[in-house]
Amino acid sequence: MSERPALDSFDRKILDVVATEGRISIADLASRVGLSKSPVQARLRRLEARGVIRGYRALIDPATMGRDHVAFVEVKLSDTRETALARFNAAVRDTPEIEACHMIAGSFDYLLKVRTSGMPAYRAMLAERISTLPFVSATSTYVAMETVKEEGP
Repeated sequence: MSERPALDSFDRKILDVVATEGRISIADLASRVGLSKSPVQARLRRLEARGVIRGYRALIDPATMGRDHVAFVEVKLSDTRETALARFNAAVRDTPEIEACHMIAGSFDYLLKVRTSGMPAYRAMLAERISTLPFVSATSTYVAMETVKEEGP
Protein backbone atom coordinates (compact mmCIF):
# COMPACT_ATOMS: atom_id res chain seq x y z
CA MET A 1 0.00 0.00 0.00
CA SER A 2 1.34 3.45 -0.86
CA GLU A 3 2.25 5.90 1.86
CA ARG A 4 0.19 9.05 2.23
CA PRO A 5 2.19 12.19 1.47
CA ALA A 6 2.65 14.59 4.38
CA LEU A 7 0.51 17.69 3.93
CA ASP A 8 0.81 20.80 6.04
CA SER A 9 -1.96 23.32 6.67
CA PHE A 10 -1.03 25.42 3.61
CA ASP A 11 -1.12 22.36 1.35
CA ARG A 12 -4.56 21.48 2.72
CA LYS A 13 -5.83 25.04 2.19
CA ILE A 14 -4.54 24.98 -1.39
CA LEU A 15 -6.22 21.62 -2.02
CA ASP A 16 -9.52 22.80 -0.51
CA VAL A 17 -9.59 25.79 -2.87
CA VAL A 18 -8.49 24.06 -6.10
CA ALA A 19 -10.89 21.16 -5.45
CA THR A 20 -13.80 23.52 -6.07
CA GLU A 21 -12.10 26.27 -8.09
CA GLY A 22 -9.62 24.51 -10.38
CA ARG A 23 -9.23 27.54 -12.64
CA ILE A 24 -8.36 30.01 -9.89
CA SER A 25 -5.36 32.21 -10.67
CA ILE A 26 -2.15 31.79 -8.71
CA ALA A 27 -2.52 35.34 -7.40
CA ASP A 28 -6.05 34.72 -6.12
CA LEU A 29 -5.07 31.34 -4.67
CA ALA A 30 -2.10 32.90 -2.88
CA SER A 31 -4.34 35.58 -1.41
CA ARG A 32 -6.89 32.98 -0.24
CA VAL A 33 -4.33 30.76 1.51
CA GLY A 34 -2.14 33.54 2.96
CA LEU A 35 1.09 32.98 1.01
CA SER A 36 2.82 34.82 -1.79
CA LYS A 37 2.57 33.64 -5.40
CA SER A 38 5.97 31.89 -5.65
CA PRO A 39 5.51 29.49 -2.73
CA VAL A 40 1.94 28.70 -3.83
CA GLN A 41 3.13 27.93 -7.35
CA ALA A 42 5.93 25.72 -5.98
CA ARG A 43 3.51 23.91 -3.70
CA LEU A 44 1.06 23.33 -6.56
CA ARG A 45 3.83 21.86 -8.73
CA ARG A 46 4.96 19.63 -5.85
CA LEU A 47 1.39 18.45 -5.18
CA GLU A 48 0.95 17.68 -8.89
CA ALA A 49 4.32 15.89 -9.15
CA ARG A 50 3.54 13.73 -6.11
CA GLY A 51 0.15 12.77 -7.54
CA VAL A 52 -1.85 14.50 -4.82
CA ILE A 53 -3.42 16.64 -7.54
CA ARG A 54 -4.18 14.14 -10.28
CA GLY A 55 -5.43 16.65 -12.82
CA TYR A 56 -7.94 19.35 -13.66
CA ARG A 57 -11.12 18.93 -15.65
CA ALA A 58 -14.34 20.57 -16.66
CA LEU A 59 -17.51 19.31 -14.98
CA ILE A 60 -20.05 18.99 -17.76
CA ASP A 61 -23.79 18.75 -17.21
CA PRO A 62 -24.61 15.15 -18.23
CA ALA A 63 -28.13 16.10 -19.36
CA THR A 64 -26.63 18.48 -21.92
CA MET A 65 -24.73 15.53 -23.36
CA GLY A 66 -27.82 13.30 -23.36
CA ARG A 67 -26.44 11.11 -20.55
CA ASP A 68 -28.73 11.85 -17.63
CA HIS A 69 -29.84 8.26 -16.89
CA VAL A 70 -27.85 6.87 -13.95
CA ALA A 71 -27.87 3.25 -12.84
CA PHE A 72 -25.88 1.57 -10.12
CA VAL A 73 -25.05 -2.04 -10.86
CA GLU A 74 -24.00 -4.71 -8.40
CA VAL A 75 -21.73 -7.20 -10.14
CA LYS A 76 -20.87 -10.70 -8.96
CA LEU A 77 -17.93 -12.46 -10.58
CA SER A 78 -17.53 -16.18 -11.16
CA ASP A 79 -13.81 -15.97 -10.34
CA THR A 80 -12.12 -13.57 -7.92
CA ARG A 81 -8.50 -14.58 -8.32
CA GLU A 82 -6.10 -11.75 -9.11
CA THR A 83 -5.87 -12.53 -12.84
CA ALA A 84 -9.68 -12.50 -13.15
CA LEU A 85 -9.93 -9.23 -11.23
CA ALA A 86 -7.25 -7.67 -13.42
CA ARG A 87 -9.09 -8.67 -16.61
CA PHE A 88 -12.41 -7.37 -15.28
CA ASN A 89 -10.80 -4.08 -14.15
CA ALA A 90 -9.13 -3.55 -17.54
CA ALA A 91 -12.40 -4.17 -19.38
CA VAL A 92 -14.24 -1.72 -17.11
CA ARG A 93 -11.62 0.97 -17.77
CA ASP A 94 -12.27 0.52 -21.51
CA THR A 95 -16.04 1.04 -21.14
CA PRO A 96 -16.82 4.78 -21.24
CA GLU A 97 -20.41 4.42 -20.01
CA ILE A 98 -19.08 3.05 -16.72
CA GLU A 99 -18.39 6.28 -14.87
CA ALA A 100 -17.19 4.68 -11.62
CA CYS A 101 -16.27 1.20 -10.44
CA HIS A 102 -15.62 0.15 -6.85
CA MET A 103 -14.56 -3.24 -5.52
CA ILE A 104 -16.86 -4.01 -2.60
CA ALA A 105 -16.46 -6.13 0.53
CA GLY A 106 -19.91 -7.69 0.82
CA SER A 107 -22.40 -9.94 -0.91
CA PHE A 108 -21.25 -8.83 -4.39
CA ASP A 109 -17.86 -7.99 -5.86
CA TYR A 110 -18.18 -4.61 -7.62
CA LEU A 111 -20.48 -1.62 -7.70
CA LEU A 112 -20.62 0.25 -11.00
CA LYS A 113 -22.04 3.68 -11.76
CA VAL A 114 -23.31 3.64 -15.34
CA ARG A 115 -24.46 6.71 -17.23
CA THR A 116 -26.52 6.43 -20.44
CA SER A 117 -29.16 8.36 -22.38
CA GLY A 118 -32.14 6.45 -21.00
CA MET A 119 -33.55 3.06 -20.09
CA PRO A 120 -33.39 1.57 -23.61
CA ALA A 121 -29.72 2.54 -23.90
CA TYR A 122 -29.05 1.18 -20.42
CA ARG A 123 -30.76 -2.14 -21.19
CA ALA A 124 -28.63 -2.51 -24.31
CA MET A 125 -25.53 -1.56 -22.34
CA LEU A 126 -26.32 -4.15 -19.68
CA ALA A 127 -26.99 -6.92 -22.20
CA GLU A 128 -24.22 -6.20 -24.68
CA ARG A 129 -21.42 -4.76 -22.55
CA ILE A 130 -21.73 -5.23 -18.78
CA SER A 131 -22.96 -8.82 -18.88
CA THR A 132 -20.17 -9.74 -21.27
CA LEU A 133 -17.36 -8.28 -19.15
CA PRO A 134 -14.87 -10.97 -18.10
CA PHE A 135 -16.12 -13.29 -15.33
CA VAL A 136 -19.47 -11.55 -14.75
CA SER A 137 -21.89 -14.13 -13.36
CA ALA A 138 -24.74 -11.93 -12.07
CA THR A 139 -25.86 -8.30 -11.92
CA SER A 140 -28.49 -6.30 -10.07
CA THR A 141 -29.48 -2.81 -11.16
CA TYR A 142 -30.66 0.18 -9.14
CA VAL A 143 -31.85 3.19 -11.15
CA ALA A 144 -31.29 6.66 -9.68
CA MET A 145 -34.46 8.72 -9.58
CA GLU A 146 -32.73 12.01 -8.74
CA THR A 147 -29.19 13.20 -8.11
CA VAL A 148 -29.00 15.13 -4.87
CA LYS A 149 -25.21 15.52 -4.65
CA GLU A 150 -22.52 14.37 -7.02
CA GLU A 151 -19.36 16.47 -7.06
CA GLY A 152 -16.97 16.50 -4.11
CA PRO A 153 -17.24 18.71 -1.03
